[in-house]
Amino acid sequence: MEADTDVRLRREAAEYYRAHRVPQRMEEALNALFPLRPADLYGELANYFSKFSRAPVVCKLAGRKVLDGVGQPTLEVEIYCTVKNYEKRICSAIISSHYQIPENAFSEATEADERERNDSVTTAVEWVNESLSAMLRDLKPTDQCEIDKMLGEYFSKKVEEKKEVEKEEEEEDTLSITSCIPSAVAQSGQKKEAKPGKKSSTEITIPPAEPSESVLCGSLAIGGTSLAIAKAGASINHVPLYLHIALLKRSQDSPKEMTLPLPMVTLLSYEKLSPAKLKLMKEVMLIPPVQLSLKQGIERALDIQKEMMRLLEPAGKAQLSPQLADSKKGRAHNKEKKASPPALNGVSHLGCLITGCDNLEQPLLLIQTACNNIGLELGTDMYLAINCAAHELMDYVKGKYEILTGTFRSPDEMVDMYVELVNKFPSIIALVDPLRKEDRQQWNNMCCALGSKCYLIAEDAATNSSKLKTDHNINIPMCSGVVLKYVNQTKVSDLIELTGLLDGQRRITILGSPDGESSDDSLVDLAVGLGARFVKLGGLSRGERVTKYNRLLAIEEELAKNRTLRYDADFEFTDFAEESQPEKQQPEVLPPLQQDSAPSQPSVPALQGHSMPAQLLESSTLT
Repeated sequence: MEADTDVRLRREAAEYYRAHRVPQRMEEALNALFPLRPADLYGELANYFSKFSRAPVVCKLAGRKVLDGVGQPTLEVEIYCTVKNYEKRICSAIISSHYQIPENAFSEATEADERERNDSVTTAVEWVNESLSAMLRDLKPTDQCEIDKMLGEYFSKKVEEKKEVEKEEEEEDTLSITSCIPSAVAQSGQKKEAKPGKKSSTEITIPPAEPSESVLCGSLAIGGTSLAIAKAGASINHVPLYLHIALLKRSQDSPKEMTLPLPMVTLLSYEKLSPAKLKLMKEVMLIPPVQLSLKQGIERALDIQKEMMRLLEPAGKAQLSPQLADSKKGRAHNKEKKASPPALNGVSHLGCLITGCDNLEQPLLLIQTACNNIGLELGTDMYLAINCAAHELMDYVKGKYEILTGTFRSPDEMVDMYVELVNKFPSIIALVDPLRKEDRQQWNNMCCALGSKCYLIAEDAATNSSKLKTDHNINIPMCSGVVLKYVNQTKVSDLIELTGLLDGQRRITILGSPDGESSDDSLVDLAVGLGARFVKLGGLSRGERVTKYNRLLAIEEELAKNRTLRYDADFEFTDFAEESQPEKQQPEVLPPLQQDSAPSQPSVPALQGHSMPAQLLESSTLT
C-alpha cells in the first residue's frame, strides 16, 4: 500500500509540473542567464552560485610520521578545509628533516642521531595534531603572511620554554656538584696547564669554528605547516603553486614572464672513507647552457651520465686508454697520471655515481673524456660546478684543509689552488663552499680573483635562513649567492623575504634539496616562484630526485604553452675587483657630482650593455 501511494504521489507531482510548465520556465530563465548555452547547463549554474559561497577555511590539520628517500622518518602535514559546508582534504606537504647521518659516523653516534630524529618528528606530529590544528582553525589558507606570523610566534614561545627548562636543569646541576668543586677545579687546572701550547698555534693559524646552532625538537611542524598552507592556498585559488608563490612575493602582481632556474645535476659523489685520496670534491655537478631548453639540458646531462657509467665500469677499463684520456685539452693536464681510472662504486642516495679519485684533475679529465666521446665540448655544451664542502676538510690541529689524503693547504693556499684550477678548467662556473665561513678574508680574496669567472656559492657557509631573516642582514662572507634549503622552522614567508634581500644585494638564490629528500616536488615550485637562479636537486636517479626534475619539465611546458616563458641571455658573473674602483676614483674624476651619483654608481657597470629585461636583472644580475 505504501509503495502504491508513493507512486501515485510522484505521478500527480509530475502531472502538476507538466501542466504548469515549471521545467520549461526554469530552462527559459537559465537560457536568459547564459545566452551561450554550455554543455552542462546545471553544472554551470552550480559554478555560478558557488562564487557567492563562503571562502574555504581551515577546519583541521593532520600530521603523521612518514619515510623520506633514505628510509628515515620525517613529517607530513595534511590540510582539511570547510568547503561549501563540507569537510574536504585539500592537500598535503612533506618537509625534509635536517638530521643527516654522516657516512663515517660511529654506531653510537648514529643511534643517538636516530633517536633524536625520531623524537623530533614525534614532537612535530603532536604539535600539528593538537596546538597548530586548534590555532589555525577557521583561518583562510590564502592568508599566508598572517598564518606564518602566527607560526613564528608559536615557535618563539617554544624556544623560550626550552630556554627556561635548560636554565632550571643547569641550576640543578650546579647544586648537585657543589660538593665536588675542589677536585674539579684541581683537575681542570691541570688540564689547562697541559694544553696551552697546542691551542695557541691553532687559534693563531685560523679562526675557530663557529658553534653549530641548535635545532628545536619539533621544529619540522612549523616549516611543514607553512608549506602545506601555501599549497592549499594555491589549490583554492586554482593556480599552480609556483604562480601562487610568485604572486605572494610580488604582492599579488602577476608576472608577465617567468624564467626557470637552471638545474645543477649532480654527476659524481666521492666517498669520505674510500681508499682514494681525493677529499676536496664532495660533488661534481653539470650545468646546461642557458640557450638550451630544460628538456634538452637534462637529456644532455643524462647522456653524459650514461657515458660516465660506461667508462667507470670495471669491465670497461680497457676502453679508457691513456690515449683517450689524453685527448684534446686533457693531454696537458694528464701527463703525470698513468694510473687506471677509478671504479664505479654504485649510486648514491643523492642519485649520482659514487667513485674515488687520486687527484683534483682526474675527475675533471674523466668528464671531459665522456663529453668528447658523445660529441660534446665541455665549457660550451655543458658546464661544471663543484661542491667542495670545505668545512668538512679542516684539520683544526694543523690549522689547514686536507684536500687529499696527507696533503694540507692553508686558507691562503686554498685561494691560490682554486685560481689555478679554474684557469686550467674554465668550464667550472660555480664553486660551492670552497672555504669555511670563518675564513672571511680568504672569501674576499677569492671573490676578487675569481668572481668575474665563476659563481662562488655559500651553502654551509651561510647562516640558516631564519637567522638571516631575523637580522634583516646577510650575515655571510662575500660571495656570489646562497643555497637555501627548506627545512626545520623555515616558513614560506621567510624564503620570500630572504630572496628579496638577496635580490636587493645582487646575489643569486639557489634552492637546494637536503640529503634525505622526499617525493614531495614542492621545492621546484618554490624555486620557480621565488625566481631562483639555480636549483640543486641531486642526480638523475632515484625516484625522489627524478620526481622533481619531471616537475621542472612540466612547468617549462606549461609556461611555454602560455607564452610566458623567458630564457636568460647568458651567465652573468661579478667582477668584485672592479666593483670598488668607481667609489674610489669617482671623487677625483667627478667631484661636483659626488653626492648625486655616488649611491647609484656601483650598480651601473653591471647593468650597462645588458639585453635582459629589468625585471630579470633584479633576480639574476650580480654587482
